[in-house]
Amino acid sequence: MVVLPLVLTAILSFHIYEESTGVRNEFTLANYAAVFFDWYYLEIFWRTLRLAALTTLICALLGVPEAYILARMRHPWRSIFLLVIIGPLLVSVVVRAFGWSMLLGSGGLVVQAGQAIGLDVPRLLFTETAIVIALVHVMMPFMVIPVWTALQRLDPSVEAAAWALGASHFTALRRVVLPQVSLGVLSGSLIVFGLSASAFAIPGLLGGRRLKMAATVVYDEFMLQLNWPLGAAIAVTLLVANLVIMLGYNRVIETRARRALG
Repeated sequence: MVVLPLVLTAILSFHIYEESTGVRNEFTLANYAAVFFDWYYLEIFWRTLRLAALTTLICALLGVPEAYILARMRHPWRSIFLLVIIGPLLVSVVVRAFGWSMLLGSGGLVVQAGQAIGLDVPRLLFTETAIVIALVHVMMPFMVIPVWTALQRLDPSVEAAAWALGASHFTALRRVVLPQVSLGVLSGSLIVFGLSASAFAIPGLLGGRRLKMAATVVYDEFMLQLNWPLGAAIAVTLLVANLVIMLGYNRVIETRARRALG
């Protein structure tokens, strides 16, 4: 069920498409040549991977401290704040995207609040900033939950022992806590990056028709241009790029974790 659609998509990407006859059962590399040598598609891939990496970085910077605070909470506050964290997952991503479009639009609350305090807030809707803000909001639970799970396995007395031996709170976090939860950060980062790079609804609604990402281009090729082979080639290229980046990142983090943990 997982492999067969991918295989069929890969096979489709090598077919010929003509506007007069549609998809023809003939082998060609023209679709991949267009993806790799056309600056239009290269720019879209660069934007997709760049925004996905930026979203992952922001989620890590915000999610790791959030997970640490959550792990140190007591009941019932831990359950309450855990529900707040996973709350975005209970709402449709389309609804969340429309909510952000109303907040970041020209007449939205963000612009009105800036004008009320005398700030000239630039237009945020249909910009990369809007896409990143919404992606961070959607992806944050996927970073917090793996890190929080890793912290649950960490004995709090280990951190207390570091304090007793003269380590500062920052040193204890850097040299005791973070190496122990690095695999949780790795898991969260891989999930956030993969989902952000393949996101469709948020870039489509908050990026508009001019600010496209890879998933929106695939949709356009399949549903609007009817050029299924080119859309399949873009989808396969995005999948391979995701796998290469994620496997390389996984190897680097796991190697550092093994060295830190001995």
